[in-house]
Amino acid sequence: MRKVRRSARANIRERIQEARSRSIFLLPNSFTMASLFCGFWGVAQAMAGHFGVAAGAIFLSMLLDGMDGRVARLTHTQSSFGEQFDSIADMTAFGVCPALIAYEFALKDLGTFGWAAAFIYCAGAGVRLARFNANIGIVDKGFFQGLASPAGAALVMGFVWLAEADQLTPYLAAHLPWITAILCIYAGITMVSNAPFFSGKNIGFIRTVPFWVVLVTAILVICISSNPTLTAFVIFCCYSVSGYIYQFYLWCRGRPNPVKPPRAGETIK
Repeated sequence: MRKVRRSARANIRERIQEARSRSIFLLPNSFTMASLFCGFWGVAQAMAGHFGVAAGAIFLSMLLDGMDGRVARLTHTQSSFGEQFDSIADMTAFGVCPALIAYEFALKDLGTFGWAAAFIYCAGAGVRLARFNANIGIVDKGFFQGLASPAGAALVMGFVWLAEADQLTPYLAAHLPWITAILCIYAGITMVSNAPFFSGKNIGFIRTVPFWVVLVTAILVICISSNPTLTAFVIFCCYSVSGYIYQFYLWCRGRPNPVKPPRAGETIK
């Protein structure tokens, strides 16, 4: 009788855990829904000609997207629904919406090449997110395999924000559609590349840091406070090429790429 009771209790616990894994938790998914809404609102603002507000909406969406996963882990409310919902929201907010905003902003002036550039960005974001979901637990968690979709959106929307703030030189302003197209194509291709981009997921709590880190942080704070638009765009540009630079460094040193999936029989630590 005791064995039967224990077996019944174990079955009940398994069913409860299965139900929890399929449940829809309100708090973390509220952040995901808010991130999705910001992307939609950004497209609506772009259609009304408010491109600065549209770019800001995408940046707000990035902030909310970075919070939903952390809230889920802190409150122990992870679920398979949340994972799927987050992936779909990322594709919309950082794939479809930035492409449409960029098209309305400048790419429509290029005709067929304009919408082709926007689609390359959108397709790159979709392939990147699908590959990320398929390679969870396979590649090194310390690096992204290709440019992350929020970073790709930040690169394109950062340029839109910079242009709307009237901080482009006359030469760049005269070639605005072509520069926007180049950024979209570059971001789309980089998102599906095998370049390792630092993710920061393996950084724990650091008690002490070298003096140069404090100095660089102080310089960044000064630059951001003096010209936040230009400084943010420069940071996005530096990060968007950092993966290729690190990949070239690994190639020169003869080291393996940490984001390439292992071959059969190999494992990633």
